[in-house]
Amino acid sequence: MIGGGPIGCELAQCFARFGSKVTLLEVGAHILSREDRDAAVRIEASLVRDGVDLRCGVNIESVSQQGDTRVINLKGGEFVEVDQILVGVGRAPNVDGLGLDEAGIVFDRRAGVKVNDKLQTTNPKIYAAGDVCSVYKFTHAADFMARIVIQNALFFGRSKASALTIPWCTYTEPEIAHVGMYPKDAEASGIEIDTFTIELSDVDRAILEGDTDGFCKVHVRRGTDKIVGATLVARHAGDMISEVTVAMAAGAGLGTIARAIHPYPTTADVIRKAGDAYNKTRFTPRVAKLFETILRWRR
Repeated sequence: MIGGGPIGCELAQCFARFGSKVTLLEVGAHILSREDRDAAVRIEASLVRDGVDLRCGVNIESVSQQGDTRVINLKGGEFVEVDQILVGVGRAPNVDGLGLDEAGIVFDRRAGVKVNDKLQTTNPKIYAAGDVCSVYKFTHAADFMARIVIQNALFFGRSKASALTIPWCTYTEPEIAHVGMYPKDAEASGIEIDTFTIELSDVDRAILEGDTDGFCKVHVRRGTDKIVGATLVARHAGDMISEVTVAMAAGAGLGTIARAIHPYPTTADVIRKAGDAYNKTRFTPRVAKLFETILRWRR
């Protein structure tokens, strides 16, 4: 498997569990380079436990075939002999044969069709949606971008793609799900954040099921409960992230999640616990002193 991104990791683990001997080659220092580093470390360990021969920081010089064997020659003289090679190092938008030049639509082979926030191309009568024009190459993202196109093109709408709150998930075991900003994004935008992390080893349902290899990490604007991003690592993280996504889309803060009663025991309780962790920060020494004064007066 060439490529340590989401697709490469998903397929490598899948084939390893089917019984194949899998080698995963990644040019970067570690897999899932765009994900939260703590989350990527958990997936690295999981792949290794499943028998994947994980090799990071390697460069491929050439590939040759000797009979039924494929030989991948690595920089430095190493080589890997395999039966089949799967390549998952990214995708390019298919813009061939669409007549984009004739229609006056600006595009390039790497980024795809250029659109504005309303998903209009440089020809204002033509719109685009999905992988061909978006950095979010997910089925669910394309779905909601298409809804924006329908609103704007047919019903004189003013919907904007930048208003979408788009979660995504990497379907390894455990899964990684994310929505919103990573800390590096917040820093680049000049947004100061507080981060609340709860390990699944502190959640009773996860303990009961033996699925404690994961965590919930929620980022809020410093001094507030406004959620700017979250990462979940858990067996069903892709299902669980929707609670945070809805909260962000509705403008509900982490304190609101803390006040929402969650069934016990459930793995999703890890998100509520993150809300409790936020609430504890509100009990400052000044607040504690005020409560002490009030209680003393009431006695």
